[in-house]
Amino acid sequence: MNAYEMALVQLRTAANYLNLENSIIDILSKPKRELQVSFPVKMDDGRVKVFIGYRVQHNDARGPFKGGIRYHPLVDINEVRALAMWMTWKTAVLNIPYGGAKGGVACNPKEMSKSELERLTRKYTMMISPIIGPYTDIPAPDVYTDSQTMAWIMDTYSQLVGYRVPAVVTGKPISLGGSAGRTTATSRGVIVAAKEAAKAFKKEMEGLGVVVQGFGNVGANAAILAKEFGAKVIAVSDSKGGIYNERGLDVLEVLKHKERTGSVINFPGAKNVSNEELLELPCDILIPAALEGQIHKNNAKNIQAKIVVEGANGPTTPEADKILFDREVMVVPDILANGGGVLVSYFEWVQNLTNLYWKEEEVNEKLDNKMREAFLQVYNIAKERDVDMRTAALILSVGRVVEAMTAAGYFP
Repeated sequence: MNAYEMALVQLRTAANYLNLENSIIDILSKPKRELQVSFPVKMDDGRVKVFIGYRVQHNDARGPFKGGIRYHPLVDINEVRALAMWMTWKTAVLNIPYGGAKGGVACNPKEMSKSELERLTRKYTMMISPIIGPYTDIPAPDVYTDSQTMAWIMDTYSQLVGYRVPAVVTGKPISLGGSAGRTTATSRGVIVAAKEAAKAFKKEMEGLGVVVQGFGNVGANAAILAKEFGAKVIAVSDSKGGIYNERGLDVLEVLKHKERTGSVINFPGAKNVSNEELLELPCDILIPAALEGQIHKNNAKNIQAKIVVEGANGPTTPEADKILFDREVMVVPDILANGGGVLVSYFEWVQNLTNLYWKEEEVNEKLDNKMREAFLQVYNIAKERDVDMRTAALILSVGRVVEAMTAAGYFP
């Protein structure tokens, strides 16, 4: 089952609870617009290489399209379709006035220089520029893209239209109109969601054992914030493998070790484990913050955490969802758990449009309040309907999108 097929299964599950007409399901099953582009980029050694890129716009009933751009060798159209659909549900469950989109380029940024990435980004931006804009579709960072990538996109788009347009992307550097608190926003949302989930089990974060799969921006910052909230981070991993110490890890030292060596593995005082082993370690909270499909029907029965908080998009398959729900493991779904990034993207966009900027404390307070509000709404639906948290989140978000679609009607 690929990511798009997973997304369709989730949609149909929510549609059954909402008693949606087949025509509505059909509309929501298909993106409003898909753009595939191919473009040549001159590499540092003089070779010209052709790259394939995508921008998929799923639904804009509640506002402009919103969604990240990822650079990864495995990017394909089905993955981008799924991610665009999940963004529609994410913005709706958080109740911010956006729709959902996603973009990506099939490339390996680990094997490219900064100048090659800049040329790739600017060329990709030119190719998708007809369908993005501050009131139509606002990209943001995702896997292996960052504030520098967004700066290149903003500058390229601004050059094309002839004036500076900071609101065309979010996740920019502060110096170009970025928001305070954006770098750690997704991770902060994950940990706020974890804290609220722990409360549902009548527990506080203090002393809870946390395992984090993925040590990129989201995973690393989630681990750091988990420690700040009083939890004990006992295992982390990156693409090369993981490390485990049941007594706890010094996350900042692990980060320094990765910067020196290129991986978390072989950290002094910790045992090396595989990414597969890491998911099954004994812990209170598991945060999968890597890629899709990491928790599946073959390993869901071995998950020892009582709470899974999805820092990544689509890390749990539908079959695994059922197994975990039957085992009374709470899965805080991606469309809720990792919504901190799009929340602060929304805050950044509002600040750009108004030219009024907020301090980090104000941004974090707004994020925390929005995350808690969304969590409680989803949790209450889950209890009322006796469904898992993902289904509850989808009932809430799909319902909001359908409400907006129905109110607007169909043109012409």
